[in-house]
Amino acid sequence: MHTPFKPSRSRLGALATIVLLAAAGPAHAHHAFAAEFDADQPIDLKGTVTKAKWVNPHSWLYFDVKNADGSVTNWGAEFGTPLALQQKGLTRTELPVGSEVRIKGYRAKNGGPLGYAVSVTLADGRSFFTGGAGDAPTAAR
Repeated sequence: MHTPFKPSRSRLGALATIVLLAAAGPAHAHHAFAAEFDADQPIDLKGTVTKAKWVNPHSWLYFDVKNADGSVTNWGAEFGTPLALQQKGLTRTELPVGSEVRIKGYRAKNGGPLGYAVSVTLADGRSFFTGGAGDAPTAAR
């Protein structure tokens, strides 16, 4: 008579551990604020929206900033998740191309025109907290 295979408790425990570790993998891949942005380099920029990307795990706002010499630099600012922004009352429709914005936050460590946005202020004066990283400063200096 053939008896069905019965896995041992230790094998079931090992399998459960492997499944849990595999599922947790993507969470560890998520970067921290300190990995990409510099808390010692605050930014306070005014510009004109060129593009808004509401995507997970971070939304991005791109905007043109006029430099002192008259040239224009397109900046990108990382925001929190679309859901977190929506819960604060900020949606992509609030940031149409061509609208004026003020971004306060911190510059990217790579020195390029990228930053982490702590807040965005719209032309009508409404301001929204836009950050989402747990280790990020909560207010630009």
